[in-house]
Amino acid sequence: MKKVIPYGRQNITEADIAAVVETLKSDFLTQGPKVKEFEDAFAEYVGAKYAVAVTNATAGLHIAVLALGAKPGKKIITSPITFIASANCGLYSDMDVDFVDIDPKTLCIDPVLLEEKIKKSPGDYTGVVLVDFAGFPADLEKIKAITEKYGLWLLEDAAHAPGAEYKDSKGQWQKCGNGIHATASVFSFHPVKHIACGEGGMITTNHEAVYKKLMNLRTHGITRDPAEFVNDSHGGWYYEQIDLGFNYRLSDVLCSLGISQLSRMKENIHSRRDIADRYFQGLKSLPITLPHVPETSRHAYHLFVIQTDRRRELYDHLKSRGIYAQIHYLPVHKQPYYESRYGKQTFPLSEKYYDRCLSLPMYHSLTQEDQKYVIDTIQEFYG
Repeated sequence: MKKVIPYGRQNITEADIAAVVETLKSDFLTQGPKVKEFEDAFAEYVGAKYAVAVTNATAGLHIAVLALGAKPGKKIITSPITFIASANCGLYSDMDVDFVDIDPKTLCIDPVLLEEKIKKSPGDYTGVVLVDFAGFPADLEKIKAITEKYGLWLLEDAAHAPGAEYKDSKGQWQKCGNGIHATASVFSFHPVKHIACGEGGMITTNHEAVYKKLMNLRTHGITRDPAEFVNDSHGGWYYEQIDLGFNYRLSDVLCSLGISQLSRMKENIHSRRDIADRYFQGLKSLPITLPHVPETSRHAYHLFVIQTDRRRELYDHLKSRGIYAQIHYLPVHKQPYYESRYGKQTFPLSEKYYDRCLSLPMYHSLTQEDQKYVIDTIQEFYG
């Protein structure tokens, strides 16, 4: 039987299953105590004051933009190299989207190009959606200074980056999502991510007003807090809709799985970094570009992305051997919907990256035997 190795996959343990079964036998399947327990545990993990669990990271990006201040007719800025949700959240909020090209080393948005874009027409923009691509922490401190200079909010798309860290200008290590530089951060619990809930997401922030707005938008815009009522309460059952919100709640069932998965984050991050180290050692002599990881960054390795001028040939060779590498991503501005909306645009560094990128298998349960097979197959290709 031919070996099959995907680019990513979930790892569900007996402890995870037991946690879910316990919740299934409890009084609450949704809107119960496991939601707050997961939020508190995740906030503590990243070092933020508040966390809000949502149905998925896309929903998180949507209501985060609304909570930070969506201004119809204005624009958000994001990177072309990201999943489409990082841009779509602007359109969901009745705004337009602009892009800034990437730094070819970090693969994250280039701060220099970002400021050049904003200063040409600062009144056009209201916020920046910064992406920690592949698990590499973007230059949050520098970009925060730019957004403050021009009066913009900063939303961190950290879907790839739980556990990622960066050293700030004071020499202190900061975790992605801790709210030191971004006003809010969004994480994903899709099965290929570090924490697998099936679906799910989390928004973290240090701002109480933003937190309260997120909590309201997550549940139809409804409040049960008498202090927020417009009219007099009719009794203990009474609630009011004070905003146009959404049903973006995450269930207790999925939160119980998230709590169990979160308890293993330290070892999972360690495993991913060990896997990355073996890739660096096994592939360093080949004519490919390996990820850039300076001493001031601790990569979370959601993805291990190499770049090669023979991308299609290598992709096909790996697939023929049962290794299913992946491409992350077709630049958002090249998607047909965005071309139909904004016309054909060019971001040469993003397009050059796309032509050469290939994501190798990376998940914390990848065995050394399977990884050796991947490395040997790549070496065979270049042999």
